[in-house]
Amino acid sequence: MTAPYEMNRRAFIKTTAAATATAAVAPSARAQDAPADGLIHRNERSGMPYRKLGRTNFMCSHLVFGGGAALMGGKAVRLLTAAFDAGVNFYDLGSNAYYKGSERAFAPFLAAHRGKIWVTSKAPLRPIDGYEPGKPLTVEQGRFLADYWTGLLNASLTDLGTDYVDAYYLMGVGDPEVVRCEQLHEAFLKAKQAGKVGHWGVSTHKRAQQVLEAMIGTGWYDLAMIAITPAGWYDWDSKSLLPGTPTMVELQPTLQRARDAGIGLVGMKAARYLSSRGGKELANAFDGHYSDKLMQSGLSPWQRSYAFVLAHGVDVVNSDMQNFAHFKENLTAVQRSAELFVRA
Repeated sequence: MTAPYEMNRRAFIKTTAAATATAAVAPSARAQDAPADGLIHRNERSGMPYRKLGRTNFMCSHLVFGGGAALMGGKAVRLLTAAFDAGVNFYDLGSNAYYKGSERAFAPFLAAHRGKIWVTSKAPLRPIDGYEPGKPLTVEQGRFLADYWTGLLNASLTDLGTDYVDAYYLMGVGDPEVVRCEQLHEAFLKAKQAGKVGHWGVSTHKRAQQVLEAMIGTGWYDLAMIAITPAGWYDWDSKSLLPGTPTMVELQPTLQRARDAGIGLVGMKAARYLSSRGGKELANAFDGHYSDKLMQSGLSPWQRSYAFVLAHGVDVVNSDMQNFAHFKENLTAVQRSAELFVRA
């Protein structure tokens, strides 16, 4: 977003080495976003815990407002202000190519809170005719993906009514070779140099382990949105746990290496499996991973999942919240996690 104090952001970036690992910001923004502690602070409120989101240096609320599905058709617009008042400062959207109308529904709220929140969006990549997953992309295939991603970024900026977003993801990536695509990386660097985006990330709920390993290997990415539960990886295709997945505790070394590489980890789908059969059949599926203290906390099965993942490797959790009851339940979960667990 281009805040009032960031009006010269684009001109500044164009005259500096913007295409580096450190996000370029205008001098006036630096005074606001980089105080003595070197961190970016926005809309911090008492009662909401915050954590540094990797090398972005953004102090992010533990609860992220997932606005992709929630805002389609303007359904959950009424929750945006309630979340803001509770200290949520990270709002995640999605391209109109997948989440119809969500960015346009968010635009008035963004205009009213410019510079006070962190906003990201994401774009799904089109399948490539003739491409075999797992094989390196050709230069031509890479350029096709890069042009498509750039087009959706530009469309997102238009729909959001802004000229800048804090981060823009490759959405739903399941192939490590896409993560390693140099043409996509070049497209991001060009967009960053043009002052359109600050950070790059990937969202994944298919082959997340391999995708995250590839992200670590490139050194290009600032954010990873991963589908993870107390029992391990969640698989979008099967709407279930990935067969043979290590538990989240067993995934600690992988998650820590990502964090050591400067990647901010955003958990998603933390409790989706518990509702995957449309009822309460699986509601207690994760209980075997919990301590007596958590089981006796009074939290619901869904809240326990959120509290647990926050304490075992992800920095923050993204939730698709569509009503006040759901929002309040998630807010309680992230607040209680800090009380129930101590994380280094």
